[in-house]
Amino acid sequence: MKQPRKYHYIIALLFGLLLAQHTFSQKKTRILFVLDASQSMLGKWGSEQKMKVATSLLSNLMDSLQTIENLEVGLRVYGHQYSVAAGNRSCEDTKLEVPFSANNYTKIKTKLNGLYPQGTTPIAYSLEQTKNDFPSCNNCRNIIILITDGIEECDGDPCAVALALQKNGVTLKPFVIGMGLDVDIIDAFKCVGTFYQTTDKESFENILKVVISQAMNNTTVQVNLLDQSGLPTETDVNMTFYDHHSKAMKYNFIHTINHRGVPDTIPLDPAFKYDLQVHTLPEVGKDSIVIVPGKHNIIAVDAPQGQLKLLMDGMNEYDNLKCIVRQSGKMKTLYVQNFEETTRYITGNYDLEILTLPRMYVNDVNIKQSHTTKVFIPEPGIATVFLPSNGVTSIFEYKNNKLEWVYNMSRSNDRETVVLQPGKYKAVYRGNGSKQVIYSKEKDFTIKSGTSTQVRF
Repeated sequence: MKQPRKYHYIIALLFGLLLAQHTFSQKKTRILFVLDASQSMLGKWGSEQKMKVATSLLSNLMDSLQTIENLEVGLRVYGHQYSVAAGNRSCEDTKLEVPFSANNYTKIKTKLNGLYPQGTTPIAYSLEQTKNDFPSCNNCRNIIILITDGIEECDGDPCAVALALQKNGVTLKPFVIGMGLDVDIIDAFKCVGTFYQTTDKESFENILKVVISQAMNNTTVQVNLLDQSGLPTETDVNMTFYDHHSKAMKYNFIHTINHRGVPDTIPLDPAFKYDLQVHTLPEVGKDSIVIVPGKHNIIAVDAPQGQLKLLMDGMNEYDNLKCIVRQSGKMKTLYVQNFEETTRYITGNYDLEILTLPRMYVNDVNIKQSHTTKVFIPEPGIATVFLPSNGVTSIFEYKNNKLEWVYNMSRSNDRETVVLQPGKYKAVYRGNGSKQVIYSKEKDFTIKSGTSTQVRF
């Protein structure tokens, strides 16, 4: 018997919680940074040198990491001792510059500040040497974070070495951060470990935070965007986190469901209290969010959504027809939606102002959970107005025995084609050279869907 959707989500959530709790039970995490200092790191990345970006952000990271309990870090560097011309010596150019120890963050910062790239890229050999970098420990999580801007250049096999380290219990699956790697060599790193590509300084900094969060896994956060059944099924929406006190923007993420079927873990500094803004239509959110360190934090926000699609019966003769969408009873424009476009909204009632000629109003359109509400309007017709000369010309619609203005023609044209919705109309004209109102002329005409009408004065 097929289980209801609800139970699949409950099982997935429980699995995620159990995984997080298992990670919390570890007593010590050891992170070894393996940093590329080969000659290519002298290259520019935006306005800065790659090496300067990497060492600066890693140095800043040390200040954050030293506040975390049960964590030790180490630093191995390659490509910094011998120039490329040194041949074989360059392919063995790797060194554990700062071994694991308590409170060695200042040593790492000092070493980072003195590095100068000059050699080649012995990735496999460097990874192989890391097996000696982790002192014996019965209850430690050993993690490698490899940071590189190039591919293996010494005929080694980084994938085989990384797999051997995992099989022998030396380390967990490495994290690999690529600094502006060429697209054609990215696949070569995906077998080494969990790969992240960065394209600039900002993305490098963000990915570094993500990797540290996943490596530590001691404080985890997930945002559950709840549907009307209270299940975290809503996703693919932007979220912004603000410092609750200063109101400064701290993080921007696009929500996603991960491969386990639960909202993906996001990296948040537990030192802050947050306000969360979820950029649905309309926006929803939550204020004064406290992140508990060392726990799996769940932020639940009601965000049930459905879809609205605007359609035309027959041919759409309008050029880029749009519709103003408002929450029912409110004048503020929520969104301007294109016809034939499908857009998600928070469930509820909405008023539509469709920018046809004349404008059409459809009120109290109900958006339901996980349902696409379709709104159809009649196919327009076309009126071509011929004038004896340039003049002042307006088009009105008959409505409730009164004339309602629809459109003013250009005073420089003696002929114009106008797309109009079906209905009864009157055109009123006076030539530019006529200075008496008695020379005003008028013509009644009817517009039917899909037809053309000529109006001649």
